[in-house]
Amino acid sequence: MSVKRALMIVGLGVFGIIALITVFTSWYTVDESEQAVVITFGRADDTVTNPGLHFKLPWPVQSVEILSRETFSLQFGYKQDKSGELETYDAETKMITGDENIVLTDLVVQWKITEPHKFLFNSQDPERILHSATSSAIRSIIGSSSIDAALTEGKADIEANTRQLLISLIEKYDIGISVLAVKLQDVELPNKDVRAAFTAVTDAREMKNTKINEAEKYENQRMSEAEGERDAIMSKAKGAKTARIEQAQGDVAVFNKMYEQYKGNQQITRERLILETLENVLPKAQIYIMNDDGSTMKYLPLQSLQPQQVQTEKKEGSGKE
Repeated sequence: MSVKRALMIVGLGVFGIIALITVFTSWYTVDESEQAVVITFGRADDTVTNPGLHFKLPWPVQSVEILSRETFSLQFGYKQDKSGELETYDAETKMITGDENIVLTDLVVQWKITEPHKFLFNSQDPERILHSATSSAIRSIIGSSSIDAALTEGKADIEANTRQLLISLIEKYDIGISVLAVKLQDVELPNKDVRAAFTAVTDAREMKNTKINEAEKYENQRMSEAEGERDAIMSKAKGAKTARIEQAQGDVAVFNKMYEQYKGNQQITRERLILETLENVLPKAQIYIMNDDGSTMKYLPLQSLQPQQVQTEKKEGSGKE
């Protein structure tokens, strides 16, 4: 084989390799849940987020880093494998509270990549930095909290404060990560006996709160009933007051009318009032009007005439029919 032919074969081989590299490194695809960063001679270009097929210069001129746009979960203090079994790390989760008690705290941090070029180039291992920042944040918050707050009603505040502190730390590190949420998974005591004692205390506190709520509910119910009875009595009293006032006004009107008649004929009105009063007081009595000298006056027996007058009126009415 001649040297010229050998060089031609080598040249064709090199050209074939370059052609293959060019063909296989000149395009890339981006999924809907992904984002890509094109790197030109080590410098990051704009992030590509449009899904589909894209083209670039072949390697080694340009290369592509594909990153996910989905939300990641950092498990702090434990690890769950694919089979669902949990592996805990007590040395990592053991912390001291503000009142010098030891608790075991594990949590989950949800985060996502928001600036891919910073995620790739501003740190060598951004996930490790996030893990260390999470440890620093939760230890700082637990260290300023009491054990009662950490084990009972203070968990929500611990989560919120840890999230705020972790966000501020990640912003200072500037590694292209955004923290979305922090969720405490478990806060417990390392000793079983102490844990049981705190559980009993928590149950007693919950029972106390339950009893207080029941007492407040009973108090509100009784107050409502008492207010209803009070309103009913007040309404009844107002009604009685109005009725008495109207009756008194009616009596005054009758008296005024009677007084006007009395002023016109005082003697007759006085005698009529006396007779009406006697008839009301003594309805069945026979009334005799005496003279001043003691002799009996003639009178018209009105009481005996009243039934006859009624019968006469009835007969006249039936005759008319």
